[in-house]
Amino acid sequence: MAAFKNKTNGTWYVQFRYTDWKGERQQKLKRGFATKKEAQAWEREFLMQKQADINMTFESFAALYEKDIKPKLKLNTWLTKQSIIQKKIMPYFKDRKLSEITARQIIDWQNEMRTLTDCHGKPLSPTYLKTVHNQLSAIFNHAIRYYGLQVNPAAKAGNMGKEERKEMLFWTKDEYTRFSEAMMDKPISYYAFEVLYWCGIREGELLALTPADFDLKKEILTINKSYQRIKGEDIITTPKTPKSNRVIKLPKFLCEEMQDYFGQIYGFEPTMRVFPISKHYLHREMERGCKKMGVKRIRIHDLRHSHISLLIDMGFTALAIADRVGHESIDITYRYAHLFPNRQTDMADQLNLQRTQGGKEQCH
Repeated sequence: MAAFKNKTNGTWYVQFRYTDWKGERQQKLKRGFATKKEAQAWEREFLMQKQADINMTFESFAALYEKDIKPKLKLNTWLTKQSIIQKKIMPYFKDRKLSEITARQIIDWQNEMRTLTDCHGKPLSPTYLKTVHNQLSAIFNHAIRYYGLQVNPAAKAGNMGKEERKEMLFWTKDEYTRFSEAMMDKPISYYAFEVLYWCGIREGELLALTPADFDLKKEILTINKSYQRIKGEDIITTPKTPKSNRVIKLPKFLCEEMQDYFGQIYGFEPTMRVFPISKHYLHREMERGCKKMGVKRIRIHDLRHSHISLLIDMGFTALAIADRVGHESIDITYRYAHLFPNRQTDMADQLNLQRTQGGKEQCH
């Protein structure tokens, strides 16, 4: 590997040819290295990356991983993964060869992660530790699946942390009604919370809504996008999951309310955002309403839990609820099992009648 010195400023550069993924010969030039050794090392890593050589450094493979994975993900999802990689993984593994990282080194890294604290000086949560470890393991799995790595040392070392299920908070209908009274002084707040509570949609889905998504004559609302504010820009993406694309039947009173709201907005275009506000605004309004009415503070997302719990209380099945809120029915059954009525005694009684009366009595 040849490196050349720039006589003008004394720095080093490399210039070489390589074969790209199309099988075509390309020329590469990279300047600005302080030493000949740095220039040669950069060329070596570049060629290993192009050849998908697992002897490349972890840092080089992470760049390859980003190139492969980023186009498949929503921007906010990738930014979360990128933050974990850069802040929690890269400082420890970046200069190690991918193929030489051992389970023992992973365990040492895990132990170091357990000593870290967050911005408030508290230990990292078990859920976050598990997320960080899963990201490291995902990188090794990618290397195994596509680049010939034989063993995932993160899997061999075992996981760290565990997923902690957050307490599920929700409002009763009476609690929501009291809260909504505090929102009536600001129409945009009132109608936004009405849609969140009575439709059970996600915060990002609410903020992405346009007038064209509402068909008030047919009494339906179409959910097919989500809103994110990323690096100062409004980003509209697809919903969270494929099942999140759905059509929701609206109660008549909500259709009438939204008709009133649309009538208050001058120059409404079909593609405008119905609620041109931020997540921060909603959180601030939630805080204001709770304090004013003495209602317990819940998260914006807990309005979705509130909607689901209301439907359960009304007697709807997990399958019907899942279709409305864009969940899998198994998720509804598992996460909200404690809210469904316990029918075991009724089942046992009916089975007893079937046996003792020769099946004459039928279940209702």
